[in-house]
Amino acid sequence: MIVFDLKCGGGHVFEAWFGSSGAYEEQRSTGHVRCPVCDDGTITKAVMAPAIPAKGNSKPAAPTPEAVKAAMKMLATRQAKALESSEWVGTAFADRARAMHLGDEKHATIHGQASLAEAKALVEEGVPVAPLPMPIIPPGKAN
Repeated sequence: MIVFDLKCGGGHVFEAWFGSSGAYEEQRSTGHVRCPVCDDGTITKAVMAPAIPAKGNSKPAAPTPEAVKAAMKMLATRQAKALESSEWVGTAFADRARAMHLGDEKHATIHGQASLAEAKALVEEGVPVAPLPMPIIPPGKAN
């Protein structure tokens, strides 16, 4: 496997893995390599820093499963705390966020669901939105 830093025509830099340099070239030339941010197909290799191994046989310690669980729990707790003052608007999220941005609706803190296309459209329109770091269960859908 080989990893490349790639750059789209929109200036987004992202990382992608390929079986070989030839596989990258083949997939790029057939339009199968696209930017994960804006879906642009104009892809080139970005400048990469060389991977220089550390001296000696020391490696940084990998996080323990307990540390990962603790970090995930902390993130979930903080997200839940932030959502206490937010209104669940379900699939009306994109429409409500756009209306607030345009001044057609009073500003409020909301969260809900949006398709990838809706989210991209909101970002392109300059509507300040961001995905939640942790998935949530919509009200009334919990077991």
